[in-house]
Amino acid sequence: MAFKFSNLSPIPLIVAVAMFMELLDGTIIVTALPQMAQSFHTTPTSLSLGITAYMLTVACCVPISGWMADRFGSRTVFCSAVAVFILASVLCALSVGEVSFVFARVLQGAAAGLMSPVGRLIVVRSTEKKNLVSAIAIIVWPALIAPVVGPPLGGLITTVANWHWIFLLNVPIGGIGLYFAMRCLPQQISQERRPFDILGFLMTAGSLVLLLGGLDQIGSGRAIGPAVLLILAGLALGFGAVRYMRRAVHPVIDLAAMNTHTFAVANVAGSLARVAIAASPFLIPLLFQEAFGMNAFQAGLFLLAYMLGNLGMKLVTTPILKRFGFRQVLVFNSAISGLSIMALALIAPGIPFAVCAVMLFISGASRSMEFTSLQTLTFADVPDELRTGANAFAAMVQQLGFSLGVALGAVTLSVSMALRHGKTLNITDFRWAFLIAGLIGLTPVLSFMRLAHDAGAEVSGHRPKAAV
Repeated sequence: MAFKFSNLSPIPLIVAVAMFMELLDGTIIVTALPQMAQSFHTTPTSLSLGITAYMLTVACCVPISGWMADRFGSRTVFCSAVAVFILASVLCALSVGEVSFVFARVLQGAAAGLMSPVGRLIVVRSTEKKNLVSAIAIIVWPALIAPVVGPPLGGLITTVANWHWIFLLNVPIGGIGLYFAMRCLPQQISQERRPFDILGFLMTAGSLVLLLGGLDQIGSGRAIGPAVLLILAGLALGFGAVRYMRRAVHPVIDLAAMNTHTFAVANVAGSLARVAIAASPFLIPLLFQEAFGMNAFQAGLFLLAYMLGNLGMKLVTTPILKRFGFRQVLVFNSAISGLSIMALALIAPGIPFAVCAVMLFISGASRSMEFTSLQTLTFADVPDELRTGANAFAAMVQQLGFSLGVALGAVTLSVSMALRHGKTLNITDFRWAFLIAGLIGLTPVLSFMRLAHDAGAEVSGHRPKAAV
């Protein structure tokens, strides 16, 4: 029996828990690679194939998430994905070598590629527009917190126990989530039986794999030449996929939502904001550990302020959007977000802890507001019949933005280090990285200024004075 949606509905929380499990699993493994490589008698570099395989498999499955939800039912697909993710986690823990580990990670990636998009689709479809801001605020916290807590948590687990528990941790979390998902989530099945668009799927998935593969190579500090070729090939294939899907009768992803101005702005201009959002949690832990020589615990004390900013903003997101509306919030918050990222370049050894904590808190809070606003605006004015295609497209854009943000941070650090002929990272490299990420975060402001004053008003509840 499904619960009727209300302000206290468990649906967004259930989806958020599943998404947190998935996103945490994608980042927590990083610090455990050396111990895992030792167990498998291989190198951490070789074992990083498990991370890449996971990411690319997610990219392959995202395009078909909407079609599967419509065809087999959203609850069926979501619960099946959670169950497969739990099984794959157990297989990861039981892996005895590189081959079995990579296979288990591919299975995990396939489940993750369906779990998050379908979960978000369930929330968007089940939520009245007046409650959408609150619901989105709940399901975006995993994307804000998981990249920050993942690496230090992975280090803690591998230090006090062993790497197997990184994956076994998903069993109780996923099991509880699966139980409530089966009881509480609605079964949403489309009455229309669309044929599966094989060509569109192959073109879209191929484009994502090439793009993310190239960005991953850049982020990992590998050869730039082949990475650029992969990215260019991905862009070319993606351009072809867009042209094809605009003409196709039953495209794997319906792009009609791009005709909605708020959706287009949230995904095109918003992509630049997501790049800056993704770069920050990648750069901040590295800054404290690589440039300041702190251990994971010491760096975690500083990151606590950043996480508190992320979480604290959730308490006031809805009233702020209702008072000022999407346009004003995105314009001013984007400026604050970009400037606060640039301000992190001022962090230096000897800076008082309180000053540093305040800077990180403001950066985390503005990041949270930006991400929640963009995610909510994405679906604010999209007609119900277009939400499946809109959700799949938004999921792809989000994944590309996060990958590009990590790649941007890695490339900036590498280029800065090369220009000064250094062999190790120092604070100068991080200053350039924060400045460039902050500038990118400022660029969407002009696009947000072109939004109507009542953009997404049905969702935010904001009514401009002229419209009263």
